[in-house]
Amino acid sequence: MDREQAKIRIRELRDIINENNRRYYVENSPVISDYEFDMLMNELISLEKQYPDLVTPDSPTQKVGSDLEKPRGDKGISQPGNPAENADGGHRKEFAQYPHRYPMLSLGNTYDMSEVEAFVERAAKGLGGRTFTFSTELKFDGTAICLTYRHGKLYRALTRGDGAIGDDVTVNVHHISNIPTVLSGSGWPQEFEIRGEIYMPYKAFDRLNAERERDEDPPFANPRNAASGSLKLLNPAEVGHRGLECTLYHLLGENLPFDTHDQALNAAASWGLPVSDRRKVCRDIHEIEEYISYWDTERKFLPFATDGIVIKVNELAYQRELGYTAKFPRWAVAYKFQAERALTKLRSIDYQVGRTGAVTPVANLDPVPLSGTTVKRASLHNLDQMRLLDIRIGDYVYVEKGGEIIPKITGVELSERGKDVTVPVFPDRCPDCGTPLVRDDGEAKFFCPNTDGCPTQIMGKLVHFISRKAMNVMAGDATIEQLYRLGLVKTPADFYSLTREDLLRLDGWKDRSAERFLASLEASKATPFEHVLFALGIRYVGETTARSVARHFGSIDAIMAADRQTLLAVDDIGDVIADSLLAYFADPAHIREIERLKAAGLKFSIDEGTGTAASSALAGKTIVISGNFSISRDEMKAFIEKHGGKNSSSVSGKTSYLLAGSKPGPEKMKKAEQLGIPVIAEEDLRKMTEDASAGITEGEATAGMGDRTADGTGLAGDAADDTGKGQLTLF
Repeated sequence: MDREQAKIRIRELRDIINENNRRYYVENSPVISDYEFDMLMNELISLEKQYPDLVTPDSPTQKVGSDLEKPRGDKGISQPGNPAENADGGHRKEFAQYPHRYPMLSLGNTYDMSEVEAFVERAAKGLGGRTFTFSTELKFDGTAICLTYRHGKLYRALTRGDGAIGDDVTVNVHHISNIPTVLSGSGWPQEFEIRGEIYMPYKAFDRLNAERERDEDPPFANPRNAASGSLKLLNPAEVGHRGLECTLYHLLGENLPFDTHDQALNAAASWGLPVSDRRKVCRDIHEIEEYISYWDTERKFLPFATDGIVIKVNELAYQRELGYTAKFPRWAVAYKFQAERALTKLRSIDYQVGRTGAVTPVANLDPVPLSGTTVKRASLHNLDQMRLLDIRIGDYVYVEKGGEIIPKITGVELSERGKDVTVPVFPDRCPDCGTPLVRDDGEAKFFCPNTDGCPTQIMGKLVHFISRKAMNVMAGDATIEQLYRLGLVKTPADFYSLTREDLLRLDGWKDRSAERFLASLEASKATPFEHVLFALGIRYVGETTARSVARHFGSIDAIMAADRQTLLAVDDIGDVIADSLLAYFADPAHIREIERLKAAGLKFSIDEGTGTAASSALAGKTIVISGNFSISRDEMKAFIEKHGGKNSSSVSGKTSYLLAGSKPGPEKMKKAEQLGIPVIAEEDLRKMTEDASAGITEGEATAGMGDRTADGTGLAGDAADDTGKGQLTLF
C-alpha cells in the first residue's frame, strides 16, 4: 500500500490495539484471542518499519499496555457479560501508585520457530560470536508483579501499571500464600527487586467460577483474567480466599553477586521465594526447540495455565550488553503456543435453569483432553448462538480453550456430519417446572417466569440469599437442597424459623453442625441493609445497585413506595432496573416475605449515622479525583459522599470538577482541559464544604475560589458555575 493508505491503516490499527489493550489490562475481559492481538500488532510493526516517519511516541509499538485505568461496574462486572472484577466483591479500589525503580517492559513474542532461530542468531551476532547459554522457562499466564524486599522483609508489591508506574498491592500480596513476607536462608542483598507472575491454578479457578455461576455472575473467561481481577480486590481476606499463587523469574538490584540469570533464581529459591523448577539452561537452538516441543505437549497436564516459553540470554553481563529497545529487551523473546482445540462428538444438549430463570443450553460431549482437563461439557450460551453455529446433535464439533479456559464450541466440522444427526429443539417450556418460557425484547436468553414456583429457581435464590456476599450464612448447596427437599425451607424467611431438631434431620448433621449453622443465622441479622437488599435476589439488582438504592432511599419502605420516575432519579438505575424493582414490589408474596424477614430481625433500613450527610455542598456534583491527598483516596471518596457529591472513575461531559492532588494523572488533566472541566485542589474542595456549613452558597464559594483549568489558568466564576453537574472520579 502507498503512504497515504498506510497512514490510514496505521491509525485504524492503533485504535483497535489501544482498545484491546484496555480490555485486556484494565477490564480483564479481552474480546479477541492473544493470537489475533499479536497479528494486529505485527501488522502495525511492519507498517511502521516501512514508513518510519509515521511512528509516534504514543504508538502501542512504543509502550507497554497499562492497567492503571479503572473501569466502573456492578458487582465487579463492568458491563453485563463482562467479568472485569471490581474490588471486594463489589468495588474497585483506587490504589496508591509508585514509580518502578527499573521499567517493567513487555517481551517480544512470536508463534513461529523460525523467529526464535532469528533471535538466537541476532544474540550471537550482537555478542560477537562469544559463547553463551540460554535460560528457557515456562511463560505463566497471569498478571505481572514486582516485589521489593528490604532487609529480608517484603517492603512493597507493585503491578506492572504502565511500565513506569504501578499500583501498590502490598496488602493484598500479603494474602498470597506462597509469597514470603520474611526471607529465609542467608546471603540475600539488603534490598532487591524480584519480578514474576501472579496466577490462579485451575483448581482455584474452577472453584471461583462455580461460586460465580451459583450466584449467576458471568464467569471469568480464563485464569489470567481471574488472577488480575483478584489482585485488585478491596478486601485482602477475599484475595486470600481466591487461591492465587506466584512464580518469580527476574531478580534486579545493585551489584548483585551473580554471573547468570539461572544462578540468581537458584539463590532466590534458597531464600524461600517461589521460583519455577521447570526451567532449563540450553546451549543452542536445538536444545531450545526440544524444550519447546516437550512443553507444547506436557503443558496439557500442568495444574496452571501457560501460554508459551520464554527464552533469555543466561549471562547477566551479556544481557546488559545487548540492552533494550523502547519496549522490549533484546536479550529475551517469548514463543507463544497456538490455541489448543480438539474435535469431539456432540452427544446431547441439556437445558439448565438458573436462579433468575435464565435457560442455558449445555452441550454434552465425548470426553476430550484439553489444556490440563478433560472436557465433557461446554456452554452453548443461547438459542441464537446455536443457530449461528448451525449445530446438530451427533455433529463433530471443535472445542477450544487456549487462553479461554472455559470450554467453548467454536465450530462444526461439516465434513464429518452424518445422516443420523438431528436438529436440536430449544424447549418452549421450563425443563424444571413446565411453565412456558418468555424472552424479553433485547434479551438473548429465554426465561422461566415462574420465579416463586420453579424448584430450581427457588433453590438458586436460597443459595444466593445465604451466600458470602449476601447474608454470609455458613451453608452450601447440598445443605440447601436437603432443607428444600425436606420441606423445611421454601423462602429465605424460613431459615429463621429452623430449629436444632430440624437441622438434625439432615444427613450427617450432629449437634455441633446445627449449633454453628444457627449461630451463623443469628449473626446474619446484623448484616447491613444494602447487603440484605442484594440478598433478596431482585433481578438485575447487583451489589453496587443495591448499595446505591439502599443509600438513596434509606429504607425498604421508601423503596417500595417509590414510583418509576423516583427510581429513575437514582444514580445507576435505568429503565430495566426500575421496571424490575417495580415488578418485584408489586407482588404481594414478596411483600409478605419482607415482613417475615423484618419480624426475624433483619435490617431493612440504613443504620443511624450510616451515610448521614455532613452537608449538601456537593449535591448534584460529579467529581473525578486524581493524585495523592492529605488523606487516603478511600477517605477522600467518603468525604465527597458525606457532602452530597458523587464519585466517578473518568472525566466526561458530566464531570463537575477534577480534584487534583499531588502527581495527578496526565490523561485525566488533559481530558479535563479538552472538555473545559474546572480543576480544583483539596483546599478548594474543603473550602466549599466549610463555606456550606457556614451558610455560604455553593455558587458563592465556587466563584471565589479561582478554579483552575487543566493547564493551570484561572477560570471565570460564571464558567465554573456552569459545570455544576457532574462526577467525582478517582483513579
